[in-house]
Amino acid sequence: MRVHHAAGVGYQRAAGVYERSRPSYPLAAVAALADALPLESGRTVVDLGAGTGKFTRLLALTGAGVLAVEPVREMREQIAELLPGVSVSAGTAEETGLPAGCADAVVAAQSWHWFRQDAALAEVERLLRPGGALALVWNTYDTSVPWVRDFQDIYFRLAPRDLPSPPLAAGLSGPGDWQRVFADRPGWGPTEERHWPNPHSTTVADVVERMMSSSHIAVLDAAAQERVRSEVEAVLGAHDATRGTGAIEMPYTTDVYWLRHR
Repeated sequence: MRVHHAAGVGYQRAAGVYERSRPSYPLAAVAALADALPLESGRTVVDLGAGTGKFTRLLALTGAGVLAVEPVREMREQIAELLPGVSVSAGTAEETGLPAGCADAVVAAQSWHWFRQDAALAEVERLLRPGGALALVWNTYDTSVPWVRDFQDIYFRLAPRDLPSPPLAAGLSGPGDWQRVFADRPGWGPTEERHWPNPHSTTVADVVERMMSSSHIAVLDAAAQERVRSEVEAVLGAHDATRGTGAIEMPYTTDVYWLRHR
């Protein structure tokens, strides 16, 4: 399977830390998607790039049947342990291995930017039944907070040029490049969107681990990782809000977009 090196190796090494250090998503966002798509008993949703199942477990609460697709074995093992009732397969967004017309909806949470979008969209169109929908979800940093902005600056300064990044996390004013693939694509309706604040209760130590679980950091050798850790700790130590080791709140925004396919 063709997977970006940073994701294939980085998330393999850091699956457990990823699960512990990443936020979940607001239940209000899941409820809004359940109403819009809709998701309910008797319907089926495919979760592309499901990771450790952060969003998968919320999709399961809707009553819809959930088919999770995740190429990294260590990530799939996290889903299988936490969600034994959810079907998990080893495909990619571009080649899921699922049967055509199996889904009423397809969701990609924190993952669409990793995909080869033309190929992934063709696969989504193959999977969807008539009138089905695609939903894209991202948790992005609230960089109006000074320490969060400095933290994110480290992430982007160390990122290789070809590293895919969530659109709003890069400081764009809107959903950005991902919408271009739909511009000349027949059969798709207009994009709808909603946004929710998503404060994440965590600790300074887990904020450090959040950086260390980033795919392009996790692929570094031990010495390089230690230098990154020291830099992150120095940045957090320079701000009153993150000085020390106590509980803190990491501010995220959850951005949700959905489109219907005729």
